[in-house]
Amino acid sequence: MTRLSASAQPELKNAITLTASSFQQPAPGFFSFFTPNIRVNWSTPSSKADACGWKLEAGSWKLREYRSMRLAWFSPMPPVRSGIAACSADIVGELGRRHAIDVYVHADKPARLASVDSVRVHSAHDFVWRNRAEPYDLTVYQVGNSSHHDYIWPYLFRYPGLTVLHDAHVQHARAAALLRTRRSRDFRVEFAANHPDVSVDLAELAIAGFDNDLYYFWPMCRLIVAASRLTAVHAAPMVSQLREQLPQANITTIRLAHGDQLSAEQIATGRVRVRGSYGIPDDAVVFGVFGGLTPEKRIPQILDALAAISPYAPSARLLLAGPVAHHYDVAADIRQRGLDTRVTITGYLTTDAELTDCIAACDVSLNLRWPTAREMSGPWLRALAAARPTITIDLAHMVDVPSMDPRTWKTNSPRRLDPGSRTPDPDPVTLALDILDEDHSLRLAMRRLATDPVLRTSLGAAGQRYWEREHSMPRMVEDYQRVLANAVTVPAPSVKLPEHLVTNGDQLLNRVLTEFHLGPVWS
Repeated sequence: MTRLSASAQPELKNAITLTASSFQQPAPGFFSFFTPNIRVNWSTPSSKADACGWKLEAGSWKLREYRSMRLAWFSPMPPVRSGIAACSADIVGELGRRHAIDVYVHADKPARLASVDSVRVHSAHDFVWRNRAEPYDLTVYQVGNSSHHDYIWPYLFRYPGLTVLHDAHVQHARAAALLRTRRSRDFRVEFAANHPDVSVDLAELAIAGFDNDLYYFWPMCRLIVAASRLTAVHAAPMVSQLREQLPQANITTIRLAHGDQLSAEQIATGRVRVRGSYGIPDDAVVFGVFGGLTPEKRIPQILDALAAISPYAPSARLLLAGPVAHHYDVAADIRQRGLDTRVTITGYLTTDAELTDCIAACDVSLNLRWPTAREMSGPWLRALAAARPTITIDLAHMVDVPSMDPRTWKTNSPRRLDPGSRTPDPDPVTLALDILDEDHSLRLAMRRLATDPVLRTSLGAAGQRYWEREHSMPRMVEDYQRVLANAVTVPAPSVKLPEHLVTNGDQLLNRVLTEFHLGPVWS
């Protein structure tokens, strides 16, 4: 970096001040943001590896530009019913104004994306020849613990890039993908490579069909992190936790944006519409659960707590807004507890607008998934954006979120596992339950929120402020721009991987070519 002489700084300061005033709204794909700064410096890249752009800082403004890149983007996309698909479509729509993006989806599945000229959708089968004809600056992989991401794995290890790890546990999806195709040997090899400190015999649990909560003990994400140029997670404490296992890996954070900030008028409109449609009294205090109605959402525990607080909060109701799981009869659980008149099930909600209205219609959102894949809950972020108070589990990857313990009604001081993590709002944004005291704490939390409208309002307002600062779209775009510029400068790691993850599958073809005195196809 070349520093300007002192005599040149005043003229540059004036020039930048004028330039900054001309770009209050940054031009798409050009200036990413302006922020107060007192330093003056200039850097010009000498190659693609010199940070993908230049930045200029002067006087009271900092001007930064990130170079436009060609990106290959592997992710499920709408109409796939997945929170990751919806989030990926949103961020591609934003980044597509700055970069040329080719989205690669499974086979020929359709993808519904925002209309952006620089974004194109292809079958993943077309990636290899397209990348060979015109190599991409960077390949981005959106990875989650779902079968929707199975098609991504063969590319992730052969073409290392930026991996956005939405779930820090992926054994459910990986085991299903391998064992469904009778690749038990490959599963054993991958399990051993991901968890070298435990007996490989533990892989037999999955092979024998015991696909239960035991999976959460062995997340199987070590190889993904080790093989990626850069890995991004959505919770800052996860960075420290992953670095304990892989101190040499490059790991960072990207804040997840999800949900829409709702005004008081929008909340009132959604409340009237949903309560009118389902016959819920206007004066009822409604608790809500959103997404798939599985036992992991702690629905049996929530039903028990609702029954327990009914004498103290006779107007309390429960709205279950999401599809019923095939393996859990939630209606039977409701009948067994005599709660038929207090619980409403919507079934699958076909649009985001319906889900948003259901969240707005509730007074409290219950986000209690356990066990957890250490994901950032989409319904929780939506509830924060809608200024709804929330009850959550006090999770290891959420220890930097300011919360309140319903046993003491005192604020839990956010714990710092990552020195670089941001300082949050000191006001609690959620009631967090100790999973070891779940039944007791849940009843305390629901009873208090059902009868204390002042606390509901203060928690909701603090949550919405937190969402705007940490989980709104400008924050996610800002983080992606920073991380993409960083990832493209990082070389592919040199790491030993199981053979089946790196073979090109062209051995037979090359043997045939050799018989005709022809060279390997990919030489």
